[in-house]
Amino acid sequence: MTLAAPVLAVPRRRRDWAFYPCLAILALAVVAAVLSPWVTPYDPAATSFDAIWVPPGPAHWLGTDQLGRDLLSRVIDGARPTLLGAIALLALATALGVLIGLTAAWHRGWVDVLLARVTDVMFAFPGLLFVIMIIAVFDSGTVTAVLGMGLAYAPVIAKFTRAIALEELARPYVDSYRLQGAGGFELCLRYVLPNLVPTLLGYLVVLFGDGLMSLATLNFLGFGSQPPKSDWGLMVEESRAGVIQGVLGPALVPGLTIAIVVVATNVVGVRLSDKLAVRR
Repeated sequence: MTLAAPVLAVPRRRRDWAFYPCLAILALAVVAAVLSPWVTPYDPAATSFDAIWVPPGPAHWLGTDQLGRDLLSRVIDGARPTLLGAIALLALATALGVLIGLTAAWHRGWVDVLLARVTDVMFAFPGLLFVIMIIAVFDSGTVTAVLGMGLAYAPVIAKFTRAIALEELARPYVDSYRLQGAGGFELCLRYVLPNLVPTLLGYLVVLFGDGLMSLATLNFLGFGSQPPKSDWGLMVEESRAGVIQGVLGPALVPGLTIAIVVVATNVVGVRLSDKLAVRR
């Protein structure tokens, strides 16, 4: 609630002005992810030692990297694994978090206390450190990074789900269904959870940007995707040699892409959360 207050204080016209361009940016990112095999002007993995660090121009609109690969093609091609990775980790985190949060809110008592202590223990470790510990055991890779980040985000969603579920379970219709003989599993699955979806959806959209940034960080550190993939975070890591030599384009292009998509996601998520909360 405290995070939403400053947003509510912004005039509606100003929020509308920011919302639609950000929505268009997200739509463009999704289109790029879906159509990337057909819209990339060059093969994203094709190297050309005659075109190393070429500046932006008619042949290469965003320039090339240290191996002569077209940056525009790689950014478009990297949209799919970058977005799908963030979606996959949120899907895993949501499944675990909602299950834990609903269970704690429904049973309360010692079950609530036990689950709260488990999530508190997971909160004690920074998310990236927790993932690095998992990668140290199961080796690096995209799947391991997604699984690790999914487990790291699950307690966050669990606490949020528990908070809104406690409010929902206090509503009169829950007691009404209980009197009619509805069991706890049926009541939560058929009636309580659908009422939580609008609030959860807005929160997850905001969390999507954070998850995308976290995965990009893991890729930059070398714990996620490996070359020759074109994930945006990995592109930034591969361009460090160019930054040392004063060639900033290969690092700025994917870095700015990540920043723009994350900001757009946050703006759309906050506005979507406001709209769904009003309808609810």
